[in-house]
Amino acid sequence: MTKPLPDRWHDLGAFIREQRSSSRMSLRRLSELAGISNPYLSQIERGLRRPSAEILQQIARALRISAETLYVQAGILEPDHGQGDLARHILADRSLAEEQKQTLVRIYLSFRHERDRAAGAGGPADGEMRPGESHIPQE
Repeated sequence: MTKPLPDRWHDLGAFIREQRSSSRMSLRRLSELAGISNPYLSQIERGLRRPSAEILQQIARALRISAETLYVQAGILEPDHGQGDLARHILADRSLAEEQKQTLVRIYLSFRHERDRAAGAGGPADGEMRPGESHIPQE
């Protein structure tokens, strides 16, 4: 069962803080390594801000953990239950640049979300997207 958004962001922030602490890294140092502002990172850690997939990627790189780990914590990816999630395969592909991986994952997840939404709400037919809709977390 999916957690409500506020709890999910609080849990994500706590997870990032734990990873930072276990790496013996200050908030300021992590913000520098991740290329994001100190106040913004602090808000993420306190569950007050919802980071985008790109920001999570930057934080993961700075913490030297997989972006996939943070995506699962953020609810962007479901935990691996041996179902062969395409997003996991995209992220694991060493022949693609990080920016390419992020773009493919965003597109893939938006298609999946639209299909799930259409199936549950009698919305657009499979494959149809509503113009201007984006379901990937933004800064």
